[in-house]
Amino acid sequence: MRRIDLFLGFFKLGALAFGGTGPLTRAILVEDRRWLDDREFAALLGLCQALPGANTCNLAVMLGDRFCGASGAIVALAGLLAAPLAVLVAVATFFATFAHQPDIRAALFGATAAAAGLALGTAIKMTMKIRPGLRVAALALAAFLGVAVLRAPLALVLGLLAPASFVLAGRPE
Repeated sequence: MRRIDLFLGFFKLGALAFGGTGPLTRAILVEDRRWLDDREFAALLGLCQALPGANTCNLAVMLGDRFCGASGAIVALAGLLAAPLAVLVAVATFFATFAHQPDIRAALFGATAAAAGLALGTAIKMTMKIRPGLRVAALALAAFLGVAVLRAPLALVLGLLAPASFVLAGRPE
């Protein structure tokens, strides 16, 4: 793997996936570039979500390091952040000027709903391909109930469910 391939792969992701990279990250890394299969992607994404920081940035650093060492991690992260940084400066300037407009507020609300739908769609697509066992589905449901329904802090839910997942992983299903 060449560093330019890492840069261009993550630049494409950064340039196309504003506001929610989940669906496109999988499409680029698994389907387009074939750097990972679905299981590897799910495992790596899960690890990246447990680490502090932005999930996709963590993913870029980990894949860059895996393929090209520390310089690959820097190149992949630079590729990921280059386009969004330029757009962010332009959007921030625009928003500061027009934030009080009701139409702009309505557009942002619509974008939020679209991002939530993309995240849900990606989760469903990954679940269908991976076909998790009953234990994994039960842990996912417990996490959802704990955070979304009971509104427990994410750290508390993970602190309780992570040890349970290690115990369950060691037992045959």
